[in-house]
Amino acid sequence: MSYADVNGLHLWYEVHGAGKPLVLLHGGYGSVEMFAPIRPALAARRQVIAVDLQGHGRTADTDRPLRYESLADDVAALLRHLDLPVADLLGYSLGGGVALRTAIQHPALVRRLVLVSTPCRRQGWYPEVLAAMAAQDARTGERMRGSPPHERYASVAPRPQDWPVLWAKTGELLRREYDWSAEVAALPMPVLLVYADADAIPVRHVAEFFGLLGGGHRDAGGDGTDRPASRLAVLPGLTHYDVLGSPALPGVVLPFLTHTLRAPE
Repeated sequence: MSYADVNGLHLWYEVHGAGKPLVLLHGGYGSVEMFAPIRPALAARRQVIAVDLQGHGRTADTDRPLRYESLADDVAALLRHLDLPVADLLGYSLGGGVALRTAIQHPALVRRLVLVSTPCRRQGWYPEVLAAMAAQDARTGERMRGSPPHERYASVAPRPQDWPVLWAKTGELLRREYDWSAEVAALPMPVLLVYADADAIPVRHVAEFFGLLGGGHRDAGGDGTDRPASRLAVLPGLTHYDVLGSPALPGVVLPFLTHTLRAPE
């Protein structure tokens, strides 16, 4: 458990377990604690590196705006700081966007990519979710004081008074349009997409995203020869807000990280 000075940030990260490295990137207004329910299962098989992103958890904010692209550069800089030439990434929601941008911007650093409850374009969220994102600002943050996310933030943040600033900067990020479809289609590494069956992302976008990765275009054949390298998992009985804590999640993540890819013919 330590800090890395990268890109003008004093970036917090924790290391648990041993084995091939797996970087965990939390969702909005969260911290490494988001992964507490599943971290033991992951750390039993992998070296888990959990990160507090800019302005979140134990990583203090800077005067830099929040952008998926710069947050991705922070993750890449951390891997280089740790002398890791390659790692697997698992990101959830906002952290999934960061993980995806890391794979797009620094593909040589990412062996396999796991995206949990993550769209590949802003319009991939349900309209009501987009409306809620658009309303996030400092005043919303003030109203959230006393909530479980605020209590976790206040217990670890270097400057607890920055809570409304985090909401203002996150809201500004979430209102920005993006569409990474073309970059997704060009990703060289295998990707696992994981969603709840009652997620904040409609099934039509899940199918679109998987299709960009080569999935859903044809029957795989009796021996699986024609299946894509990427995979899709939909976990039943869950929502966007509890999927990360499900014990079913390591059950689909770990086999994806360890299976042997079929050599191209």
